[in-house]
Amino acid sequence: MASHQTDRDPAAPADQQADVVGPLGGMLRRGAAISGFTLVLVQVTSLITTLALARLLSPEEVGLYATGTVLTGFLIMFSEGGLRGALVQREKDVEDAADTVFWATAAFGLVMSLAALAASPLVSLIFRDPRAGEIAAITSGMLLMHALTNVPDGLLQRRFNFKRRLIVDPARAIAFGAVAVALAAAGFSVWALVIGNYASMAVWLIGSWVLGRWCPGRGNPSIRLWRELGRFGFPLLLQSLVWQIREAGQAALVGRFLGTAALGHFRYGRRVGLVPAQAVVQVGSYVLFPAFSRLAGDPERLKQAFLRSLRWLWIASAPLGALIIAIGEPALVVLLGDRWRQAAVFLVAMAGYGATIGLKATAGEVIKGSGRSRLLNWSSAVQLVLGLGLVVLALPYGLVAVGLAISITEITLTVIVLGLARSVVGFSMAELFRLLLPPLVGSLAAMAAIGPLEFFLAHSDQRSVALGLALLAGEAIGFAAIYLATLRVLDPFAVVSLADFARRKLALRRG
Repeated sequence: MASHQTDRDPAAPADQQADVVGPLGGMLRRGAAISGFTLVLVQVTSLITTLALARLLSPEEVGLYATGTVLTGFLIMFSEGGLRGALVQREKDVEDAADTVFWATAAFGLVMSLAALAASPLVSLIFRDPRAGEIAAITSGMLLMHALTNVPDGLLQRRFNFKRRLIVDPARAIAFGAVAVALAAAGFSVWALVIGNYASMAVWLIGSWVLGRWCPGRGNPSIRLWRELGRFGFPLLLQSLVWQIREAGQAALVGRFLGTAALGHFRYGRRVGLVPAQAVVQVGSYVLFPAFSRLAGDPERLKQAFLRSLRWLWIASAPLGALIIAIGEPALVVLLGDRWRQAAVFLVAMAGYGATIGLKATAGEVIKGSGRSRLLNWSSAVQLVLGLGLVVLALPYGLVAVGLAISITEITLTVIVLGLARSVVGFSMAELFRLLLPPLVGSLAAMAAIGPLEFFLAHSDQRSVALGLALLAGEAIGFAAIYLATLRVLDPFAVVSLADFARRKLALRRG
């Protein structure tokens, strides 16, 4: 009986109490569970790697790597061209589409690798450091390697095959960590990061092809099909292009006007801040895009699936942003050392990114899954203007102001994408507020209780590492308790569902 209760919200309207995904339900829950398990493993591995490298490398070395890979990061989306998403969403002539995507993206990847190699001297000139140009030249080959993963990865995702999540992603994280940390300890400096990333990319490429069990030649590629796929994929390419322009532009602006050390703090603060946010997004979005694509022909089921997904991702992401504001600075200082305090303050300033990313990602996936990817052009335009414009305005006030500009940009984008999703799904503002309000109030209540406790009493970053970690762990537990208690009052079904899910998982393991 308990398992049925978790599938229906007694407080929801009657038309929302049906199974939102029908036969897909079990597959989605299994996929989310697998993604969640592997992401815990990946993020723990990444966190350990980040902490180790922070002890072995200086902010200047991390910043140098960031400047050297700005060009590669900017060009990498062209190796996909939005076609991978088009392949996932495709429901007919899939073999022909796969061959078309393979040859198109492989050609783009080769062209972009050569372009990055040719343009590497410009990186030296822009950042006034010849080592940055050398890094840009050597990492240019990653563009082609990335392009070659598009078809096997896309086919695995559209088949709801989670082996990539279960096998390849953890292997990539372990490969990068093992190689980068070992070489950094051996004195390879910034080149430890370069070689580590090549090792990770090689594991990704080989693993995807082995697990995808696909080879070119099974279908008939065509210019007509490429154009058809491109019409769907172009807005996704534009979105990726704008995102890369924004990311590369922000890094370039920080490095150019605030210095290499500030760029190192920017990179690490952002990287740590996105770890929990990316975990929330990747658990959901990897399964949501193909699921929404399957449900696009049934508006009512699509709406129910969207609202339920939005609810659970918000329940997970809202408290993460509040927790970062409450104890993010002392936590990062305890973990990385006091020389990274500027990165810790930046982490707190950009907390709005992590808090809202789950909402934006869910809304974006339903827009793509419904086949109306052109709607995303609106958010791309806003992202380009705000993402760089606000950072330019913030630069005279330092790195903290840059973090606040990023938070404001993400919150604004989330509101816009939710509005676009409303035109696709047709939910009401009352339904949206019912979903958003309880986790928001719970997060703010927990933050208001734990933040002053840390600031005025605990001072975790002024203790020994062991004591500091113990205090932070206690504060995190207290935060979770306050959040769940508040959520229990405002949205009892959510807490009951979480508790029932945990009990069933424990029972399965014991059984």
